Amino acid sequence: MIGAMIGDIAGSRFEFHNIKSKEFAFIAPPCEFTDDTVMTAAIAKTLLETRGGSDGQIRAAAVRNRQDFGKRYPHRGYGGRFGEWIYEEDPKPYRSFGNGAGMRVSPVGYLAQDEEELKRLSRLVTEVTHDHPEGIKGAEAIALCILMARQGKSKEEIRARMIRDYYPQIGSEDLLYENLLREYSWDYGVGSVSCQDSVPEAIVCFLASESFEDAIRTAISIGGDSDTIACMTGGIAEAYYGFSSIDREILDRAFAILPKEFLEIMLQLYAI
Repeated sequence: MIGAMIGDIAGSRFEFHNIKSKEFAFIAPPCEFTDDTVMTAAIAKTLLETRGGSDGQIRAAAVRNRQDFGKRYPHRGYGGRFGEWIYEEDPKPYRSFGNGAGMRVSPVGYLAQDEEELKRLSRLVTEVTHDHPEGIKGAEAIALCILMARQGKSKEEIRARMIRDYYPQIGSEDLLYENLLREYSWDYGVGSVSCQDSVPEAIVCFLASESFEDAIRTAISIGGDSDTIACMTGGIAEAYYGFSSIDREILDRAFAILPKEFLEIMLQLYAI
């Protein structure tokens, strides 16, 4: 979970000022947490509150916590439709396939004990807003990469599973890191804010990485929606390389930015 938040924070200053390089100061002003971190914390709280709960209880908590966190942490870069949803008295899903589905789902990958539970939890916390099949698929793919990494699966195994069951394009030359570095941008696909045009890219950046920090740098370097892509990549990278692989200075910088409430939720999740 902290990996996703670090990715979000590190990528925040490059979201609209893409750098197209791995050479940059890591978590430097004006880096800040965005809606990606806020909603990740909201989903983590939802899962902690509803362990063993019914589908209805999980959906209700996902709505309640995301509206609550959204109202208490405003102006964090929420998408237009989601920004409206936060304040609706009777919020309904709106067929979204935006990459918001993938950026907030890392807690599912850390708490689910098997694929069956992962698919159920991922769907329940996603479909209250992002009920389009591409939104549900994008969230499930990120969560499954995290679970597989936690289970000790190799990058080759993760890559093969993603190609087989989620994104065949990961196996194409177009999604080689070198090509993404040259060609990926805000104009890529449908604007690089959809699941289908950012989730596979985030996974590729993890697969191309050599360490946790390198994974974040790789994700930021391709451009596009930098904070969200790095958030998704960071969640997978933490699970694969391990919490202990994260440099202490990086953790200290992130902890200094994150609200105490988010850190407390994170510690509760890790304690399970």
